[in-house]
Amino acid sequence: MRIDNRTNDELRPVKITRNYLMHPAGSVLIEMGNTKVICTATVEEKVPHFLKGAGSGWVTAEYGMLPGSTGQRKTRNTKGIDGRSQEIQRLIGRSLRSVIDLKALGERTIWIDCDVIQADGGTRTASITGAFVALSDAVLKIMEQGLISTSPITTNVAAVSVGVVGGQVMLDLCYEEDSSAHVDMNLVMTAEGEYIELQGTGEERPFDKKQLQALLESGEKGIEALIKAQNTAMMR
Repeated sequence: MRIDNRTNDELRPVKITRNYLMHPAGSVLIEMGNTKVICTATVEEKVPHFLKGAGSGWVTAEYGMLPGSTGQRKTRNTKGIDGRSQEIQRLIGRSLRSVIDLKALGERTIWIDCDVIQADGGTRTASITGAFVALSDAVLKIMEQGLISTSPITTNVAAVSVGVVGGQVMLDLCYEEDSSAHVDMNLVMTAEGEYIELQGTGEERPFDKKQLQALLESGEKGIEALIKAQNTAMMR
């Protein structure tokens, strides 16, 4: 049995709370087990300089962890963003841009901010899954304002972690499982089962094609459940 008595192919409990904050166009608290991330979407009626006059919008992301989000206090990034946070926020931005028609968005930017308030593994994957719902709410608000007539979002995107722990393929790793995994992988996928990004590493030793296939199958099952959770939340 796993630490929290889940089966190997079972997600942690997922809860998505929309309209979590007052001011952003979209705001979500996503909880995956003990991992909690606030995802907000803010609309800005301008684009970066490299897109001015191109008739295209932009979606970009920032990611951070609050000092009290981990077991030991995490230092604030007062002197510039660290490499890990930069990598994660680029992943979030890429993932969301892959499912939105930037031309249809028009010349505006949607800023996605993902702030981890409690970390227990899978913060980047939870951020992507929650950020999609926040983005969807921001797009809905733009449409309600009459700024665009149809949604530029083409499909859902969600993300989940998988790994090999003690020789077993496990879905949605908590921190303790992640820290002892000899294979660690993150999957980002669409509702149609298409891959956006795969990040997989043999932490202690290589892994073979059979293990890779098992990891992908487990991750796909998790993505399907997460997209159902997104759609349920967006219907409320």
